[in-house]
Amino acid sequence: MATESPTFSPLYQQIKSLIVQALDGGEWRPGEVIPSEGELAVRYGVSQGTVRKAIDELAADNLLLRRQGKGTFVASHNDPKAFFRFLRLQSLNGVAESSRSVPLECWRAKAGQEAARVLGMKLADPIIIVRRLLEFSGKPVVLDEIYLRGDIFKDLTLDMLKEWQGSLYGLFEAHFGVRMVHAEERLRAVAADRTAADLLGVREGMPLLSVERISFTYGAKPVEWRRGLYSTAEHCYVNELG
Repeated sequence: MATESPTFSPLYQQIKSLIVQALDGGEWRPGEVIPSEGELAVRYGVSQGTVRKAIDELAADNLLLRRQGKGTFVASHNDPKAFFRFLRLQSLNGVAESSRSVPLECWRAKAGQEAARVLGMKLADPIIIVRRLLEFSGKPVVLDEIYLRGDIFKDLTLDMLKEWQGSLYGLFEAHFGVRMVHAEERLRAVAADRTAADLLGVREGMPLLSVERISFTYGAKPVEWRRGLYSTAEHCYVNELG
């Protein structure tokens, strides 16, 4: 369509933005194949090379996934390769471990000043608050308190969280059509209070890693704010640079 054609450079970035708009609008769902480079070139009225460069960047951003001989797919949180993109914990001995989310609470509230600011909402707008443990090899390692936009996740319940077998982001994607595409984190050391110590099975006052995360969906829209307490007695936080 003519209205989709970009009118200013850099051209591949304009095509990238148009593809992201289509993803945000749900035209291609997570796990689905997108049109070929040739089809997109015709759609947007540009060269196939321009489309290829845009798709290369989207693949580098983990929004799209190229599969040799099969095409280009919308990235999904259900892809096993995506699991550790947002979960950076690793056992100190390097042995792969099974993980399990243990939901504790899920309730509705009104956004306070900090939650409203972080999530781009108005004061007293509805939010959903979730508390859960993340276990590795049957041992509690992470205590999360998660704040979600109530207008998007209004139907989320504790039963739904308990019944879901995959990752939390997989649930958000499957039931609410929300894909987390980017996150910002802040890390600092804190001492375990009594509640955290009891739930994580550590001594009160023991050092914990506090990880505060803001997660964004398409269009840099913040939809989740979580504050996690990590027990690092047997685990470390891993990040790759460069």
